[in-house]
Amino acid sequence: MKRSNFLFIMSLFFVFSCSNPGEETAKLVTFEVDSPSTTKSGNVFTAPEGWTMLQKGPATILEVPEKGSFIVLVDVEAETDSSALAKGWEAYSSNDRELVVSNEQTDQDGWSRQRSYVYKTSPNEKRSVVAGVMFANDMWTVWIYDMEAAIGEKRGAQINLIFSSLLPKGYARESFAGKKANKLSAGRVKELTDYIENSMKLTGVPGVGLGIIENGKVVYADGFGVRSLGKPAKIDDETLFIIASNTKALTTLLLAKLVDEGKISWDTPVIDLLPSFRLGSEETTSKVLVEHLVCACTGLPRKDMEMIFEYEGITAEILMERLGETEPTSGFGEMFQYSNSLAAAAGYVAGHVMYPDLDIGAAYDKAMQVEVFDPLGMSSTTLDFARAQAGNHAGAHGQDIYGKTGLLDERANDIVIFARPAGGGWSNVNDMLKYINMELSDGLLPDGTRYIGSEALLERRLEKVPISEDAVYGMGLMVDETYGIQVVHHGGDVLGHHSDMMWLPEYGVGAVVLTNSDPGWLIRSGFQRKLLEVLFDGKPEADSSISSAAKRYFNNIQVSKAELTIPADPDYAELLDSEYQNDDLGFLKVINKASSTIFDFGEWKSEMASEVNPDSTVSFSSISPGYLGFGFILTPGKEKELVFRDAQHEYIFKGK
Repeated sequence: MKRSNFLFIMSLFFVFSCSNPGEETAKLVTFEVDSPSTTKSGNVFTAPEGWTMLQKGPATILEVPEKGSFIVLVDVEAETDSSALAKGWEAYSSNDRELVVSNEQTDQDGWSRQRSYVYKTSPNEKRSVVAGVMFANDMWTVWIYDMEAAIGEKRGAQINLIFSSLLPKGYARESFAGKKANKLSAGRVKELTDYIENSMKLTGVPGVGLGIIENGKVVYADGFGVRSLGKPAKIDDETLFIIASNTKALTTLLLAKLVDEGKISWDTPVIDLLPSFRLGSEETTSKVLVEHLVCACTGLPRKDMEMIFEYEGITAEILMERLGETEPTSGFGEMFQYSNSLAAAAGYVAGHVMYPDLDIGAAYDKAMQVEVFDPLGMSSTTLDFARAQAGNHAGAHGQDIYGKTGLLDERANDIVIFARPAGGGWSNVNDMLKYINMELSDGLLPDGTRYIGSEALLERRLEKVPISEDAVYGMGLMVDETYGIQVVHHGGDVLGHHSDMMWLPEYGVGAVVLTNSDPGWLIRSGFQRKLLEVLFDGKPEADSSISSAAKRYFNNIQVSKAELTIPADPDYAELLDSEYQNDDLGFLKVINKASSTIFDFGEWKSEMASEVNPDSTVSFSSISPGYLGFGFILTPGKEKELVFRDAQHEYIFKGK
């Protein structure tokens, strides 16, 4: 949600500038490094480098270096969650915003009675306002997220740092450090498969593939449910799914092979390997080393909208040209910012190093086949969408505005073909377990032969940039030590396909979860916790967590529906021009027929709903399966313009 007004911003300024006679003197601190800190009642958290902290009364107010965006933690005594929330806002600022949705959260990390609240904002504020309450030690802690959208994305890892480290006074998070893992017996494997089946019922995901390996032995490899709704074909261990961003790990494995063979090094300047490579300026371009392409630490912001809206006829070469128009929004190594385009460039650079006479797309495809898929025995894994969709594969599904699950067009995920090194791989349970087994064996194949030197392989797991209190990003891999043990993993998300792969190097255990519908990200995100619970007899949190998450997911859709006019209000729809165009996102054709309004982008289309915002602008929002929530802003009187935004970019569609 996205909105702000002048009086509200001024009230924030007043909080930071004034104190009344007799009040406790406010203490303002600027942090030069990430620093252990406490709220007024002694709850602990880590304050991020560069942020300032003001403690005033019961409130701990954290402000970003850019100023004007805040995380607020308020400790209060109250009888109920609603009264606690009111006291929290009172300690921070006046709040006259409309509440859009409230959801219960599960008990976790010593906190109970948790609830979140999302407030209405206007799109042109470019802002999100969210709050929450949680209870521990006979006291409530109220948190408030009042953040400019661009800053929230740019500083997402630092925001994660605050919340992932926020624990009640005197509480120690559960740790499995030093514990012996249980053997994955048939009974324990059944706990994991029961979790998958129950999660499918809760989320409505039609199909899931699951694989588990222990000490080189596959202990489970099969599927649940169907490949496509309305068809009988079942998911099995050979069913192909788009593995999305898990492809990044395979791409960095290709880079590691080149490092191991002495053809490149991680600190080779990219322009030495591909002289045509460019970022937004010559100065920035000259700084980019191979590792920067895949470390998510270069400060390059996401620019995924070009992939979603304008992908027909786009090639690897065009993607590289687009990179030349993009400049980092933070310094190298300063903070985590995820860029699919930069990761795609990594694969194309690697392919060019191996096969300089081929075009960069074909070179990458051949290099992956020769250096990764064939040696690892990943015989079904492919970057060829036509080949994948011709056989045993899972269809992509998503929810419409009514919460109903529907099958997406086979072309929906063509968006990643031209950026395939970052997310265009198709694979199945069996092949992904072969890859995970190689990682667990530090580069050895099942017959004992060495596929890759361990130094080059493991370099990909070393910290390049933090993601949260206990998780870091390496090169195409995340390493999480939240519970005292190392879990290496990566997730993958495209339209209607959501997956995760994970392994515990100390324990020889790995797993892969592949799903074929949009709520699948809830299943793949929660499975890691369930695996740890089964291995180490951990606190039973995963099952209640997925249940709560599924309820929130569908409640949010229901609330969104209630906010919208469906079909779009014809009085506003009539204001629209028949066709709009944006240089980056292409053409938008407006079709008004049979009392509905459809936006057709060529590559895809959706029925639109409308909503009048607090600032009197009108939002047209997509409501079709897989495309929920793409919002276009119309300002009455400026009918020749439609504005579309992601967190850090604005795209203006001009009428004819």
